[in-house]
Amino acid sequence: MNYMECFQKSIDFIEEQLTEKITVETLAGIAGFSPDHFYKLFHVYVGMPVMEYVRTRRLAHAVVELSTNKKIIDIAMEYGFETHSGFCKAFRKVYGCSPENYRKYVSTKVPGKVNLALYEKLNLYGGIILEPKFITKPAFNIVGYALETTFEESRSKRDIPAFWNHFDADGLEHQLYEQLKPEEHGEYCVCFPPNMETGAFTYVIGVKVENFDNAKEEMFRGSVPEATYAVFTTPPADYADCAFAKAIEGTAKYIFEEWFPDSGYEFAPGKVDYEFYDERCHDETGAVMEIHIPVVKSE
Repeated sequence: MNYMECFQKSIDFIEEQLTEKITVETLAGIAGFSPDHFYKLFHVYVGMPVMEYVRTRRLAHAVVELSTNKKIIDIAMEYGFETHSGFCKAFRKVYGCSPENYRKYVSTKVPGKVNLALYEKLNLYGGIILEPKFITKPAFNIVGYALETTFEESRSKRDIPAFWNHFDADGLEHQLYEQLKPEEHGEYCVCFPPNMETGAFTYVIGVKVENFDNAKEEMFRGSVPEATYAVFTTPPADYADCAFAKAIEGTAKYIFEEWFPDSGYEFAPGKVDYEFYDERCHDETGAVMEIHIPVVKSE
């Protein structure tokens, strides 16, 4: 029995019946398992409880409806939410703001459903890639340590891991926090825009600061411009066998090879993308981080 195919059948059924009543018992029958077995294994394969996944997919379709003139309560009712407040609460939990505020970000394309075979190809295990949430973040300052590298001849793929090893081995993270005492804990790994003729770019590991007053001379000082970001959270992964690093790499491949082509968005010109590592990446098991991609709607 191919478990992946069994669970994919239930995922496909959910997509076809989003405006109808869906139960765990029905989905378990489609997959060919008992409800208890299905419930436990669905969480393992997809990364969230089955009914939470159903709500997430209903919300993903409801988001597209926000691009129309439909009333929010009508959209909520269509996708199984009994009250406006219940819909807004679920919406805010996933997307970080109210449906009313989200209308300006809306693409007319429905985010893709879970494709277990695709995630296996991308070496993403222990949970799905959630569709991104969208946030508008004001400009902020960053101080840290910089690497000058280039995309040409894949040099950055060698330089950046070596730079991280240097950052860890020489205690540069501790130096940043000791010297700058930032209000927010979390490291920003920023790729400043490349020279499109030479491929050269600056990669910075740093922290967010109010100003540059406490920065040492050898530290990089820069600003990240205001932008609207699609924020992707990597699936939980362990540090053993480089699983966390593979989850980050797989998520990046998913964003640029799978998500962008059908998203209705494109990379925002003149903006910068970055990775964000906070306390959630400190545990040896179940570590996650965020990838922030600046976006604008495609014309």
